[in-house]
Amino acid sequence: MKNLIVLLMLALVATSCSKQEEVAAPAEVAAVVEEQVEEAAEAADDAVTETLQIVEESAAEVAPTEAAIVLARADEPAPRTWNYKEGKHYQRLVPTQPTVGAADKIEVAEVFMYSCPHCRDLESYLNRWEKDKDPGVRFVRIPASFNNIAELHAQLYYTEEVLARNGTLKDQLAFRALVFAEFHDRGNRLTTLTSIQRVFARAGVSQEDFERTWGSFEVNQKMRVAADLMRRYNIDGVPAIIVNGKYKTGGAQAGSYPKLIEVIDELTAREGLR
Repeated sequence: MKNLIVLLMLALVATSCSKQEEVAAPAEVAAVVEEQVEEAAEAADDAVTETLQIVEESAAEVAPTEAAIVLARADEPAPRTWNYKEGKHYQRLVPTQPTVGAADKIEVAEVFMYSCPHCRDLESYLNRWEKDKDPGVRFVRIPASFNNIAELHAQLYYTEEVLARNGTLKDQLAFRALVFAEFHDRGNRLTTLTSIQRVFARAGVSQEDFERTWGSFEVNQKMRVAADLMRRYNIDGVPAIIVNGKYKTGGAQAGSYPKLIEVIDELTAREGLR
């Protein structure tokens, strides 16, 4: 803008120099120059003002509102349908009772007797279920001890369990089938220590191993725990199934042995959702 004003003044001066006959007085020239400078300055101010106004209007424009962001969310699983009901197919133990093992797994316990024909019938169902059960489920057996013969058979069971664990008894399931057959098919009621030891001998257990284990502290401790759990679980008949010290059921209550297996699976699933 200043360069424009200077050029204008020089042009006026040059004009006055070439036309000597029309040269005006210095005062008049100064007045004309001042007037032209003022007009140029006003024009420049108007241009600047107009430019600023345009910038302000552009900056004042409101950007269109963006749509709200919706976060993706995984679909919630549908609630599971339970086929068996408390009070009909199983009952709850109140309060929840202890289990044989630790709380690192869901425990399913069968309370049984070798002298019970229904326990023998259930054996094959439980063996198949145990083979394919979830690894987070632990299966244990608890021998009932309603009378003196039952206590003797409970001691037989825990002797069998310890010998199987340390490898002396090679096939525990085969031995259990042998005991059931001895009692129910051969009529051997296993009421004496000698008759029981002979069954172990048929399974390849020496008399020394049998006697050392039969009277051991471990077997006696297991029998005390079993007797205590029987009272806590309020066992009045066998076979009975206890799931995690919380639920009790059986073949008659479930409706059949195949349905009992289904009830067991439902109850362990419930416990897994805690």
